[in-house]
Amino acid sequence: MHSQANIAMFGSSLVSAYWNGAATYYRGVIRALHDSGYDVVFYEPDAYDRQKHRDIPDPEWARVVVYQAAADGVERALEQAQSADIVIKASGVGVFDELLDREVARMGGGRMTIFWDVDAPATLARMRNDPHDPFIEQIQRYDLVLTYGGGEPVVREYLRFGARRCTPIYNALDPDVHFPAQANARYAGDLGFLGNRLPDREARVHEFFMKPAAKLPERRFVLGGSGWERDARLPANVSCVGHVYTRDHNAFNCSPRAVININRDSMAEAGYSPPTRVFEAAGAAACLICDAWPGVEDFLEPGSEVLCAAGGDHVAELLTELSDDAARRIGEAARRRVLAQHTYAHRARELRALLDPSVVHGSR
Repeated sequence: MHSQANIAMFGSSLVSAYWNGAATYYRGVIRALHDSGYDVVFYEPDAYDRQKHRDIPDPEWARVVVYQAAADGVERALEQAQSADIVIKASGVGVFDELLDREVARMGGGRMTIFWDVDAPATLARMRNDPHDPFIEQIQRYDLVLTYGGGEPVVREYLRFGARRCTPIYNALDPDVHFPAQANARYAGDLGFLGNRLPDREARVHEFFMKPAAKLPERRFVLGGSGWERDARLPANVSCVGHVYTRDHNAFNCSPRAVININRDSMAEAGYSPPTRVFEAAGAAACLICDAWPGVEDFLEPGSEVLCAAGGDHVAELLTELSDDAARRIGEAARRRVLAQHTYAHRARELRALLDPSVVHGSR
């Protein structure tokens, strides 16, 4: 396919999901952009042992440049990126974020510059709490701000901070990657949760996962993700399986009767931010329980395509009432919905309009 434009993107990692929940989002979006005719070079730092925990080899649909996690490594990567038509800086690269935020914002000169915020509620809270945050001055220099989610509340606040334009690009499904798979006895149980142990998620995991586990000691709960093995408060019926590589996500989603998604505090409060895990689970036809958050009905219909829980007691009630047949019906309905409306091909169509230079520059 004839290339529409060259894109340089700075992000945490494309090839490793280790301590990097955005990996599958990046992969879905970038693969869809490639299929739409864009050439993408993804720049990621050699940091946090991610290169030692790769999930995928360098893909055919993007060129990956791993740079040294030092100032001169960042500067060399920025120099290489000068040849791109579109330069994207994602939030949460993890090292030298302030330097990258500043330097990409300055690129301009006929190039389109984009800030892609994969944790907008946290970024906006940081700026609200610190009026001297250097990013406040840089926002208005970017042609476009894209967000992982957040809906109108996040868009309005970004515009108040001076963004020229802000549009959410929601998570979605890559049907070639996430699909029903053979169950794996290691992940079998009544409820599974997959997510790294993070400070602003921990209390909600204890409420929505540990609490129902304690209330239902005869049931088996499966906990995947990094960091939980050091939590001394795990109930005896919780099986801690550690980091689950992306190649095993389908099996993880298909093995328990149901899986639960638990948002971090900031995402739950903002709403309209379905995590990647929601679409992964739906793509695998898993019966999904989620903590209730504003806007969930825009993506899946509560009751028939997803079960929404108000707290840990409610999760326990849902599990007690959930039959295998009901779980199967809900999972299959969710899969039909995301295939019809929420694939990365759908997101790529939205992006193509936004990446048309005449649209962005014409709005200045």
